[in-house]
Amino acid sequence: MNYSIKQFAEMFHTTEHTLRYYTDIDLLPCQRDSGNHRIFDDRSANWMRGIIYLKNCGTPVKEIKRYFELCRLEESDENLQARYQIILKQREQAHKKLEEARTTVAYMDEKLKHYEDILTGRIPDDMNPANWS
Repeated sequence: MNYSIKQFAEMFHTTEHTLRYYTDIDLLPCQRDSGNHRIFDDRSANWMRGIIYLKNCGTPVKEIKRYFELCRLEESDENLQARYQIILKQREQAHKKLEEARTTVAYMDEKLKHYEDILTGRIPDDMNPANWS
């Protein structure tokens, strides 16, 4: 299936500008139609998912580009090891972000319960530390 830049941007909740940038720096593969417009396909979608996941780990574009350059090279032990190390590092970052998110959710759950208790009268408002002067 082929997608226009507008369709592709909508699919991935990004901007056309971002997609142009990625294709211009040779990060995201695309084809060109007879009018020189960018055309994206399922292969492009696979690469875009990789870009998004790596960016979500906090990977800089330069490092994502390095990873994808390695992916385009002929496979060798050295190449596979380099790709493995990049993914290993980013997985560690993803786990760190996951733990931070869990901690944040736990805090928000505590706060939510606290305010629910106040709103339902289980804790008198004068017992609310925010009202202490």
